[in-house]
Amino acid sequence: MKTKDLTKIALMTAIICILAPISIPIPASPVALTLCTFALYLSTYVLSPKQAVAATALYILIGAIGIPVFSGYTAGLAKFAGPGGGYIVGYLFLVAISATFVRKYPNSPFLQMSGALIGTIVTYIIGTYWMATVTNASFLNTLPAGALIFIPLDIVKIFISCVVGRKVQHYLRT
Repeated sequence: MKTKDLTKIALMTAIICILAPISIPIPASPVALTLCTFALYLSTYVLSPKQAVAATALYILIGAIGIPVFSGYTAGLAKFAGPGGGYIVGYLFLVAISATFVRKYPNSPFLQMSGALIGTIVTYIIGTYWMATVTNASFLNTLPAGALIFIPLDIVKIFISCVVGRKVQHYLRT
């Protein structure tokens, strides 16, 4: 990997680590609303799929070793045992899918946003299943608090990240 690529990965990891802890607790869900997904969506425009997965994995590792970069400035392996652990793991799939769509369809914002939505749905499935297991509830009973409540704002984050991400891509090319 070139120094430029490593630098971009490090910068996007830093941006994820800065935005991810910013969260709003939602009374209807044990999982908070965060800016992490926005940072992840944005990383898919700056990085290749492999690089986006690397930046996300580095973010997860940083949080797992105890640096408070998870929602609400939390950290540690215990976070994975809680109801939000599956979403953190799902982030790897989110960026892999979304970045693949961004690279495969460079001239189609609609398909890029569709890829981000598909990646988000995969993350919701993993996270909701994990939450259901941790809380000893059924998947369907957990679905409203584990996924449905987040869809409207995630659609807004996907749209904004597409607009901003495409501009960032333009500036990085020049």
